Amino acid sequence: MRFKTIFPVVILVFHVNCIHAEFVTAGVVAVGSAITAGLLAGFNVFNCMINECCNDRWISTNFTDLSLTLRSKLYGQHLVTEPVLKHLKGHSRETPSKALVLSFHGWTGTGKNHVSRIVAEKMFVKGMKSKYVHLISATKEFPHEEMVSFYKDKLRDMIERAVKECSRALIIIDEMDKMPPGVVDTIKPYLDFYEELGGVDYRKAIFFFLSNTAGNDIAEKTMRYWNEGVARESIKLKEMEEVIRLPALNIKSSGLWHSELITKNLISSYIPFLPLERKHVKQCIKDSLLEKKIFKSESEIPDAVVQEIADELEYYPKDVQLFSTTGCKRIHQKIDFVMETV
Repeated sequence: MRFKTIFPVVILVFHVNCIHAEFVTAGVVAVGSAITAGLLAGFNVFNCMINECCNDRWISTNFTDLSLTLRSKLYGQHLVTEPVLKHLKGHSRETPSKALVLSFHGWTGTGKNHVSRIVAEKMFVKGMKSKYVHLISATKEFPHEEMVSFYKDKLRDMIERAVKECSRALIIIDEMDKMPPGVVDTIKPYLDFYEELGGVDYRKAIFFFLSNTAGNDIAEKTMRYWNEGVARESIKLKEMEEVIRLPALNIKSSGLWHSELITKNLISSYIPFLPLERKHVKQCIKDSLLEKKIFKSESEIPDAVVQEIADELEYYPKDVQLFSTTGCKRIHQKIDFVMETV
C-alpha cells in the first residue's frame, strides 16, 4: 500500500518538475532570443555607422545641396534643372507609385553624364562609388545585336540584384541609343505600377536613361528659336518632350525603338539637353581650369585664355558658329593642349 501511495506522488512531482523545466527552458530561449536580437540590432546600427547601408545616413533626401549645385554647375539647361529636382523630390515620398524613370536626350557633351554624377554625389554619401549607384554602359555590356535574348536575361539580373540590395538604388544606363532594340523592354515589369515582384518593391528605385537620340531634333528646334529672336529660356519642356518622344519610339537605333516603356507611358519624363552655346562652353572652361588648379580663382583667369580654348572647339552651323558640336566634352583635352603652349 505504501508503495502504491508513494509512486503516484513521485510521478506527480516528476511531472511538475518537467513542466517547470519547460517553462524555464522557454524563458531562457525567449530571453536568449531577445538578447540576440538586441545584439544584432546594435551590431547593425554600429555597422551602418562605418559601412554603407541602404538608409538615410547614406542616402540623402535633402535636396538643398543638389539644387544649389545644379544651378551653379550646369550651364544653359533650364529644361533640366527644375524638372529633375521636381521629379526627385516627388519620388522621395514614403510610397511612390512606381520607379522614377528619366530619359536624358541631347548631343554629346551637353551634360547628361554630368547631371547623373551630380545627383549621385549629392544623394549618396559615396557618390558614384556607392554600391547602390549602378552605371551600365550599353556599348560595354550589350555590344552584339544577335545576342538580344542573352542580354535581356543579363539586364534583368542586373536590375534585380541592384534593387534587392537597396530599394533606393540609382541605375544609370548610358548610351541607350547603342543598346540593341528590344533589350530594355525586359525591365518593363520593374518600372510598372506593381507594389512588389518576387517579394521585392521596385517603386523607390531611380532610373536614368542617357541617349544621343533626338539630339539633332533638339538642336534644330533650339536653332529655330534663335533665328526667330526668341530667348532660349522661353523654350518649354512640353514641346521638347514631343520632339524627343517620336524619334525615340521610331528610330531603330534609339534603344527604345517600339519600346513598351514608351507606349505604356512608363517613362516619367523626357529631359532635353539643349546644345551649348559658346558662352556656356566658356563657363565650363573656367570650371575646368579651376578644377585642374591652373588658376586659384575665377578672377585670375584671363579672358584671352578662355577664348583661345573655346576657339579650339568646333561649332554649328558653320556660318554663325552658335552651338558647340561636342558641348563641354573635349574641354579638358583642349585645356591641356592650349596651356602646354602658353
